[in-house]
Amino acid sequence: MKKLILVRHAKSSWDDPSLPDHDRPLNDRGKRDAPKMGERLAKRGVVPDLILSSSAVRALTTAQIIAEKIGYDRKAIVVDRRIYGAQVSSLLYLIQELDDKYDKVMLFGHNPELAELAHRFSDDIEDMPTCAVVELTFDVKRWVDVVDSQPVEVRFDSPKKHV
Repeated sequence: MKKLILVRHAKSSWDDPSLPDHDRPLNDRGKRDAPKMGERLAKRGVVPDLILSSSAVRALTTAQIIAEKIGYDRKAIVVDRRIYGAQVSSLLYLIQELDDKYDKVMLFGHNPELAELAHRFSDDIEDMPTCAVVELTFDVKRWVDVVDSQPVEVRFDSPKKHV
């Protein structure tokens, strides 16, 4: 079994219009939502073998906060610049490249690409609000096979889901 966990970055700040998009930090809501989602994942025992994150500040900060809550070493987060601004086809290629020694991979990125990727695997997922988490479980042994598979389990959560 392979589990792909897609996480959209938490809400980011637009307070400084001079900042490049890549450098935008989390806003107050994002700083509240990310730990909350990390605690929910920890409560369910979700700990990936690998965390991949976009290089954008808001995505990496979200990854670091959630990693801390689930007991994953923040220093072990792999930053992959290809995730920022990637097309769905590029994300699929990245998934196919994953080392098969990893069974659970968490990928932190952006919309609309993550929502499109999730929707490709499940018609039930049409949108991923900020800090949403989609867990896709596949009955395959190799990551290369995930791309042509349908998940056997799909789980969706978002900060507002349990309000």
